[in-house]
Amino acid sequence: MSRIAVDLAKATRLLNHGPTVLVSSAHGERHNVMAAAWSMPLDFDPPKVAVVIDKATLTRELVEASGEFVLNIPPVALAQATLGLGRESGHEHPDKLVRHGIRLEPASRVQAQLVQGCIAWLECRVLPTSAAVAGPHDLFLAEVLAAWADDRVFSDGHWHFEAAPDELRSLHYVAGGHFYGIGQALELPL
Repeated sequence: MSRIAVDLAKATRLLNHGPTVLVSSAHGERHNVMAAAWSMPLDFDPPKVAVVIDKATLTRELVEASGEFVLNIPPVALAQATLGLGRESGHEHPDKLVRHGIRLEPASRVQAQLVQGCIAWLECRVLPTSAAVAGPHDLFLAEVLAAWADDRVFSDGHWHFEAAPDELRSLHYVAGGHFYGIGQALELPL
């Protein structure tokens, strides 16, 4: 795999197809990763995203302390780990990253780290307006500072899942441990 930088003008395309994400967070020496099904692009210039992070999670604690996070887009190959990271709290299972085979590497612009084996990464800084939104609603708004993608499935500002092996397709969570890998491309004339 070769990781390519994604032009920030195209960064929101990494989320446009509605994938499940892994939210990595860090503060001081503590690191955590949780799965989130509710994330979305918000704006293009500068690129902004939204993600729901429940107030009971260790990730929420770390994001509030650091003001940053990474949205990692896992492929089908990480489905079992994604399910485990979504079901287990970092508060109750401090070893969950090791048990689920999650390896982290440094990000370029934030303290939170990149999850190895993902197909895209968005390094994000929480926007000041999130304090008003996150409160009872758990919604965080953030600016994308840097974006990366696996060039086997993303290049020239577009996903290319139709040519990707099944294990590199993005995950989409439905409920009850049920996921879909992204399906067939359908391109219509504009």
